[in-house]
Amino acid sequence: MADLDKVKELREATSISYAECAKALKEAGGDIEKAKEVLRKLGKKVARKKSSRVAGDGIVEAYIHSTGKVGVLLELRSETDFVARAKDFKYLAHEIAMQIASMDPEDVKELMAQDYIKDTSKKMKDLVDEAVAKLGENIVVQQFTRFEI
Repeated sequence: MADLDKVKELREATSISYAECAKALKEAGGDIEKAKEVLRKLGKKVARKKSSRVAGDGIVEAYIHSTGKVGVLLELRSETDFVARAKDFKYLAHEIAMQIASMDPEDVKELMAQDYIKDTSKKMKDLVDEAVAKLGENIVVQQFTRFEI
């Protein structure tokens, strides 16, 4: 597979910029799985840098399970309304709300330590860190409420 094809494949799998995907592939010696790990580490590093920035905007996500017996309200914060309106940010909010509905964490700390229900190789913190790297802003799970009948 040509280098450009690998960069494109990695970009499609991660939604990280082409430049970062190319750097990760170079660092990983062309191995896509190793490059994904490089990007995961990059996401954590970027998230640490941005964590001190104020997340003063965001959205409230509402999720109702198909049974109609479990619902979640989630407050997910970003730095700007531009990111709060982004498709990737809304997707993250939906995924977090589904996680809460499914796993019933007691608080944000417990939520962030849980395995992601769609990919148990990741923690929820990793999912948020990846979004921070992708969107370039601090993202904070501020609070949530889970309702169940």
